[in-house]
Amino acid sequence: MQNILIDWEMLPTTWFYVSSLMILGIFFKFQRFFCIRNLDLVGLVTFSPGLLLVAYGQQRLGYVWLFTVGALFLVRLLVDQILVRRPLLEPNLNASGLTFTGAALVVFLLANVITNKAAPLAERALEGSLPVHSAGYESIYSFANLQVEQPGGQAPGAALSAEASQVGAADLAGAAKVRRVPAAAPRTIAVVGHLVLVLGMVFIGYRHFSNFQTGVAAASLFLLLPYTSQITSRVDHVVPAFLLVWALAAYRRPLAAGILIGLAGVFIFYPFFLLPLWCSFYWKRGIVRFSIGVLIAVAVMLVFWAATSQQIQPLSEQVLDLVGVPFFQADKADGFWIAEGHRAYRIPVMAAFVAVTCGLAIWPAQKHLGTLLSCSALVMLGAQFWHPYQGGLYMGWYLPLLVLTVFRPNLEDRVALTAVDDLFGTRRRSET
Repeated sequence: MQNILIDWEMLPTTWFYVSSLMILGIFFKFQRFFCIRNLDLVGLVTFSPGLLLVAYGQQRLGYVWLFTVGALFLVRLLVDQILVRRPLLEPNLNASGLTFTGAALVVFLLANVITNKAAPLAERALEGSLPVHSAGYESIYSFANLQVEQPGGQAPGAALSAEASQVGAADLAGAAKVRRVPAAAPRTIAVVGHLVLVLGMVFIGYRHFSNFQTGVAAASLFLLLPYTSQITSRVDHVVPAFLLVWALAAYRRPLAAGILIGLAGVFIFYPFFLLPLWCSFYWKRGIVRFSIGVLIAVAVMLVFWAATSQQIQPLSEQVLDLVGVPFFQADKADGFWIAEGHRAYRIPVMAAFVAVTCGLAIWPAQKHLGTLLSCSALVMLGAQFWHPYQGGLYMGWYLPLLVLTVFRPNLEDRVALTAVDDLFGTRRRSET
């Protein structure tokens, strides 16, 4: 094995088999074979063949596979609103073993980022013409002093990670001038982002599910999924993920939740479609503070863009990114929507998505933390179906929320009126 594991790495196909067996062995409830938990686990594992197909060149079939499994989970998340009985199904591994497994997975996955070993799926996602059309994506790299200057007339949002500049440097030579910086900056963001994401999932289990082991189990399952090992180094996947997870963790603080949702929306635009759902949740208490939080996040980023427009992008182009113009126009679509003849079908998909997100403002009428969790996953999963740039691969935007939904207990008592502070920090009933 290459002189005792020196420069040894596990291929994605091998990890798919190993992780799938580990997931079933640790979480599958063999004594309750047809329970919802088991169906969810099988569904999560079923995402992996689609990722492998995309990673190894069969992109059309891979995206169709991902969309099909994603559509099944859309139904599952809608049905989640009527699932009242939620017995605690503990993992087959005890708390100590599960905690050790989760910690080992964190070290194992982050080592890939630190050593800068890109998986085949990450390489394919970074090669070719993948500009991430998001002003927030460029802003996060401006903090790392990584900038890409584009020739005139090219689409906005072409800031790439250090991995991207290394993988496709030859192809980028004629199209853009790259000012190289140490690759540690974006890798550090990815490492810290994953640590914050995992801690957020554990915190939600401990604080809001009242079960530390459940939080560790959810984080471990997320780390075991083949997707996580394939896209660990992608900052545009992990940053929105941990912002959304911590927005849910801070749901009892409307101002903080609003700031986190606003930052996620500035970064990738799609979280702004969560606003009808979250505003409806806070309608009886906290709506003003939540709205102020969102506005603060947007205002801070606008000020930052105005101050750095000469180094990153003109302010006007960043504002267009903020309101989602590149996502709606899709002039340079790839992935599932790469064929121009199929792009017209995005219009009814977008219309259905907007109708569902607006409908979440009135249904379900009584919203609690469980509703907020599953419907947020529903919205971010639904965005994949019309996201024009490799839609279906950005599973990090919804996968942590989906995993938490799989493990969540009955949360009907976590409503804004009783769980959220009033304006003076009183009338809060402790969660039990």
